[in-house]
Amino acid sequence: MNSAKNVASAATAIIGQKVLPGMEREYEQWQEDLNTAAAYYPGFLGAEISRPTPLQPDWVVVYRFDSVAHLQAWINSATRQTYLDVGAKYFDGPATQQVVSSGTRSLDPLVTVVVTHRVPPNHVDDFLDWQHHMAEEERKFEGFRGTELFRPIEGLQEEWTTLYRYDSAEHLDAWLTSPQRQEVLAQGEKFNDFRLRTIDNSFGSWFAFEGNGKQAPPPPSETKTSLAVWVGLYPTVVLLTLALLPLHMPLWIGLLVGNLLSSFIMSFLTMPYYVNPLLGRWLRPPPDEPAARSNARGLGIVAMAMVFWAAVFYLVTVRF
Repeated sequence: MNSAKNVASAATAIIGQKVLPGMEREYEQWQEDLNTAAAYYPGFLGAEISRPTPLQPDWVVVYRFDSVAHLQAWINSATRQTYLDVGAKYFDGPATQQVVSSGTRSLDPLVTVVVTHRVPPNHVDDFLDWQHHMAEEERKFEGFRGTELFRPIEGLQEEWTTLYRYDSAEHLDAWLTSPQRQEVLAQGEKFNDFRLRTIDNSFGSWFAFEGNGKQAPPPPSETKTSLAVWVGLYPTVVLLTLALLPLHMPLWIGLLVGNLLSSFIMSFLTMPYYVNPLLGRWLRPPPDEPAARSNARGLGIVAMAMVFWAAVFYLVTVRF
């Protein structure tokens, strides 16, 4: 179990919202628009929406940014506040929010539980001992896949947050209803002011620790991110330019339309289906792979991809 996290690590915000009956479609469209706006903020890594399920009664949105600072800039932004003012007519009560920092996405679609505690400063040591005992008991149950504890984040979140994961709802329920858990909760009676939320497995792969509970590899550096975007942006922009060329639009209109289309294509096609599969191992290298070897391989792939596209577009625009 880890406690303190470096603020330079990746940050995840988990936001739950009850929606007024009959407003589900309008809310989902509004939330998708809000996520699109978030994508233009520095450090954005991704966002997903999860509909309510029997395990998860609220709508849940997960945002990932490359740092707490970038996530905080988005959470506190005037853009987001403007959207919240517009979307308030869809909400059935206030939203809940938890923020965790560090790690990366795992590939296993697990059931994740988010628990938040308000802990007085003079009780922190007792709380940590109690959490350690809780984790020891969790590990004894079938299907347990990992846990991690996150300290409060100044200016963003006052609560301590614990994430733990099981491989199925049945195994999770066995732990939640077990006499062992009730006994541990009774031992930590002074920490019984907590909130617990279960996130269905549609989001199990988004949370900030690996299935074995170990700290995951760091997020990509800004240099890697910039090169990855370059690999996707160049063919996208050139192909769009060629496609729009027969329309003979004025420069300012052509750029306006081209930028809009390239934003959608990059978000929904180029990055998820071309760049991420091509450069995923370089952007998120295995923890045991030497950095020099990973960077050499990644930069080699970048160079080959760009040479390939340059050759293709030279032949298309000059020779043919």
